[in-house]
Amino acid sequence: INPLTNSRAMAPPEETAGAAAFRKVIADKTPLVFDGAMGTELYEQGILHTKSFEEANLSNEAKVKAVHMQFIEAGAQVIETNTFSANKFSLERYNLGTQVTEINAAGVRIAKEAVAESGKGTVIAGAVGPTGEGQGFLEDEKVEQIKAAFTEQITALAQGGVDVLCLETFTQLSEIRIAIQVAKEQFKGPIIASMSFSDEAQSDNTISPGKVAVMLRKWGADVVGVNCGGGWGRVGEGGPAAIYDVAEEMVKAVGSDVPVIACPNAGHPKRVGQRNIYMATEEYFLVYAKRLFKSGVKMVGGCCGTRPHHIASVASAVRMFGGGGEVVQVPAASDESVVGKALSKPKAVEKEPIPLQERTKLSAKVHRVWMERLGGGTKKQAPKGPEDFVVSVEVNPSPGLSTAKPCATAAMLRKAGVDVINIADGPRATVRMSNSALGEVLQREGNHEIILHMCCRDRNLLGLMSDLLGNHTRGLNNMVIITGDPPKMGDYPKATAVFDLDSVGLLKLVKGINGGVDPAGRDFGDQGRFFCATGAEPGAVDYEREMRRLKDKIDAGAEMVMTQPVYDSAVMRKFLDDLSAFPKPVPVLLGLCPLVSSRNAEFLHNEVPGMSVPQNIRERMANAAPGPTALAEGVKIAQEMLEEFQSEVVGCYVMPQLGKYEAAVSVLGPLGYGKEDSEARRDGADK
Repeated sequence: INPLTNSRAMAPPEETAGAAAFRKVIADKTPLVFDGAMGTELYEQGILHTKSFEEANLSNEAKVKAVHMQFIEAGAQVIETNTFSANKFSLERYNLGTQVTEINAAGVRIAKEAVAESGKGTVIAGAVGPTGEGQGFLEDEKVEQIKAAFTEQITALAQGGVDVLCLETFTQLSEIRIAIQVAKEQFKGPIIASMSFSDEAQSDNTISPGKVAVMLRKWGADVVGVNCGGGWGRVGEGGPAAIYDVAEEMVKAVGSDVPVIACPNAGHPKRVGQRNIYMATEEYFLVYAKRLFKSGVKMVGGCCGTRPHHIASVASAVRMFGGGGEVVQVPAASDESVVGKALSKPKAVEKEPIPLQERTKLSAKVHRVWMERLGGGTKKQAPKGPEDFVVSVEVNPSPGLSTAKPCATAAMLRKAGVDVINIADGPRATVRMSNSALGEVLQREGNHEIILHMCCRDRNLLGLMSDLLGNHTRGLNNMVIITGDPPKMGDYPKATAVFDLDSVGLLKLVKGINGGVDPAGRDFGDQGRFFCATGAEPGAVDYEREMRRLKDKIDAGAEMVMTQPVYDSAVMRKFLDDLSAFPKPVPVLLGLCPLVSSRNAEFLHNEVPGMSVPQNIRERMANAAPGPTALAEGVKIAQEMLEEFQSEVVGCYVMPQLGKYEAAVSVLGPLGYGKEDSEARRDGADK
């Protein structure tokens, strides 16, 4: 049997590796980036709209492949085959009705070649659009004709080996229901069902987006969503803003367990001469990509008018929400491919990292305490004092040019027995002197041990690499790797976020440097001595996602966890228990942030993401008189948390507020800090 001419007689093939990887993405609730408008790019390459874009799979396959490659390079983790209108009804308009199977099979093959040559772990989705025959009341005969058209196309895509089916831009529920039914019969992989809504007034749309999403899910779609133009009740609109409203309603209707996809046009088209021009810039697209991900939409791409630079904006946004990594195992490119030959060049082999005991003073003490007092996570034992407890206190640059105040603070903390000064990297997206500059000053003038935050927001890959090498040369080898707060949270909301990497990607990069390999896979000639910590939010709203991300960060190279402040012992108890069950437990620094007033407690609880101050704690702060009494109560609350968990953590990470650094020392007082012999006890143990 020839599968190209008798595909309907063949049983559906088993799921591909890409399909299994896509299902894992759904289960893990990881955000994904889809590609943009194939038709727009082919038009730009000279294929006129008077011809079938899908026929280009046979006559201009190099151009089709080039479009796929551009979107993959821009950051698309899922590309769609050039088969949107490759059904019998649509192709017959171009006298191509007998070539349905051939055109669809070619579309899958071209996409596979593009993925292989890119060297990326990209998922391939078979694009299926409406037939154009689904309007109005459908007679039984018409239903059978539509079903036959979908069967022919979907079978060809399935036999070609697509990972996912994407049924998109449907305007009639009756037609997409037929498409889903056929997809369930002819394809074993995941199914995406995406509607396009009218931009007429809501009174003329009888079924709301939320109800539509529920029905699509009920009929068998694994992912539901909206794409293209229009917006439910947003007359005359068709861009990201309108799609955002529809997608938000869908998310509310189906909940977090059903992923929602949103692929807006690049704005509402304007007629210029004989062309429809889409006016939305990549900056505007970036804003709405962030809003979509924040609203709970898990998959974002583009439709009409969206070009690679629009998708690059989506790829930038997804890194802020824990996405952006490889989805499937990287396929091997064909031997004949020039790119394949380049990819097949042997890469440098990572060396074993330099032992923690030899990297930095901080890493050596963390390792010693972790192994001796806590048995590598197998036992609980209270610390004796500064000799077997690790303390980091956050000291950030002052506004302006002077370093006098942080230098004096660091000297006081060192004398009190503190091990390391922690310097944030533009916290809350505010502008300060670079933390590496202050770190160098503190290290040079006070011989302080420093740990620097490094966030991915402000520097591209080249900038991050440059700063890492510079920090290493200056002996600033302790790092806290974080993704970073978006600029809109800070004083300069118009600043551009970069996010070439997220925290997982940056940890992998540093791990490579420690193994003597640069990001391009070449031998570095030397090995780095970086000691990498990462952050965690035990009180995160989406706790399951936070723990998945933490595991990913540990797998990527994080060697210590520093928690956000926690005021609820039950929350910290659960976090430590869950962390101890990881395949690779790591040391923890308990985050402590002494409250200074009732107003401060309310602010942290209501306005700082990831922070939760229980009602009983806020009541204690409210009952304390403002000033020294409230500050003392805040210290006492922090001491209680420390006392409860000190036998399970290697140390603590104290974040004083409003310059109350003496409060940090007071919190540590019961453990012997702030005494005459604190510094000697700390240094004597390390010797």
